[in-house]
Amino acid sequence: MTASVVVTGLGVAAPNGLGTRDFWDATRNGKNAIGRVTRFDPSGYPARLAGEVPGFVAADHLPSRLLPQTDHMTQMALAATDWALADAGVEPADLPEFDMGVVTASASGGFEFGQGELRKLWSQGSQYVSAYQSFAWFYAVNSGQISIRNGMKGPSGVVVTDQAGGLDAVAQARRQIRKGTPLIVSGGVDASICPWGWVAQLAGGRLSTSDEPDRAYLPFDREARGHVPGEGGAILIMEAADAARARGARIYGEISGYGATFDPRPGSGRAPGLRKAIELALADARAEAGDVDVVFADAAALPDLDRVEAEALTAVFGRRGVPVTAPKTMTGRLYSGAGPLDLAAALLAIEEGLIPPTVNVEPAEEYGLDLVNGAARTAEVRTGLVLARGQGGFNSAVVVRAVD
Repeated sequence: MTASVVVTGLGVAAPNGLGTRDFWDATRNGKNAIGRVTRFDPSGYPARLAGEVPGFVAADHLPSRLLPQTDHMTQMALAATDWALADAGVEPADLPEFDMGVVTASASGGFEFGQGELRKLWSQGSQYVSAYQSFAWFYAVNSGQISIRNGMKGPSGVVVTDQAGGLDAVAQARRQIRKGTPLIVSGGVDASICPWGWVAQLAGGRLSTSDEPDRAYLPFDREARGHVPGEGGAILIMEAADAARARGARIYGEISGYGATFDPRPGSGRAPGLRKAIELALADARAEAGDVDVVFADAAALPDLDRVEAEALTAVFGRRGVPVTAPKTMTGRLYSGAGPLDLAAALLAIEEGLIPPTVNVEPAEEYGLDLVNGAARTAEVRTGLVLARGQGGFNSAVVVRAVD
């Protein structure tokens, strides 16, 4: 029988909350954290809104020796890992070092680090590596810093599949636990709200250029105009269920199913892969469509992509067949941090019996979705489905389930 893998700790750094409880209080109450960019002057750019994590001062959470070695993204990831380990009741020094591993995701966070290296290159010459080399190397830094700081010498890696990466990292962590590693730190924290990162995101052609925080990011709305970027994410402590129970750990829920696909070449005439990813995840979880109590949508906020997601959901669940929510409308899309943050929200929804809302959106009837908008909805939530898509064709789906 395949080993059950559960989540025992959550660490959240999100635009609408530092720490899991602050995040959940804001999310369940529909607090919008999108606003004008403050990390640099955005006035010269066509997009000027973002979901920034407020009040995070790295020196308040990390040793001073780490600050020169890390950038904003890594500092948030290290702090979120500390919170997740504490939430799980895990003290890494008490565990065998090869019994702990780290598998995280990264999509765009290396831009800020690379921009710093560019400044050094311009000011001090060739003694510094190129920004391109820095960016490529930085993908491994986030996971490596977590491993080094906590003495974790088990499996380690970073998954890079754009905005689907956070879910793919959690799936890889589950594989490693099933292979025998008792505990894996997983999830993702991303941040690229800096001029270089901003230009790269604008080049993708998917950013909203609205200056109205309440009307800028509108998935499944007739006025959808692209997404608002954000920073932050969630770190999850994942363990084999038997080991978690043996030590008396609190269990948020089980990572019970996963599916991933890649879209066909544009113009091929073949169907997008999101529906298949959903079906694979349900099959892996040995679940039927009727078992799912809520879907946390990818919510691209571009009409063509919203239509693809809505068609996949109605094909699997039927028209208005399952409650759908997109709490990322309060935070912006956090790139590789978005999927793990939605997983955290799904687990908290299971715990409380409450589906958080999609704020500011008036869903278009033609999509046929039962979108939870305006206010949270009380419901018995035993099984949730979380979706994520990455630019370039990545589709990922994860099923989370309550554990008795």
